[in-house]
Parts: sequence; structure tokens; C-alpha cells
Amino acid sequence: MTLIDGKKLSETIKQEIAQEVEAIKKAGGKTPHLAAVLVGEDPASQAYVRSKVKSCEQAGFQSTSSAAMLPSLNRSCWTSSPN
Repeated sequence: MTLIDGKKLSETIKQEIAQEVEAIKKAGGKTPHLAAVLVGEDPASQAYVRSKVKSCEQAGFQSTSSAAMLPSLNRSCWTSSPN
């Protein structure tokens, strides 16, 4: 039986993704972006999103969480009049 070191494998994959993202940026492509929207205030969900944001930073992605998006969502959702 072969044991896999999941943490080490995860770090290797993140490094490979970071290299691919860097190549995309150098070629003039767009930076990948994760947008996470939290509904409610579940601490487990908040921890999950924080971990995804951290992973994005390690891989060279941009990220936005719902807390940062709420002001623009509120403007777009509530200032337009329904037809």
C-alpha cells in the first residue's frame, strides 16, 4: 500500500498552479479571480471562505468575499427601479 502525503501533494499542486497563473499574466491574460458569497454568519462557512482566499493568494489568484462585495451589490440591487 502506498501512502500519500496529502499536505505535501497539495503544496506541490498549488505551486504548479501559481506557475501557470504567472505564465498567463506574462502572456497578457487575465488573472483568475474567485468570488465567494456568504449567506448568513455560519462560522464554519466563514472559515472555509478564509481558507479559499488564502489558497487563492498562494496560487496568484485574486479573490473577493461577500463582505467586500456587499456595498456594490446593495447599490445595484436596491437602487434600480423594477419595470
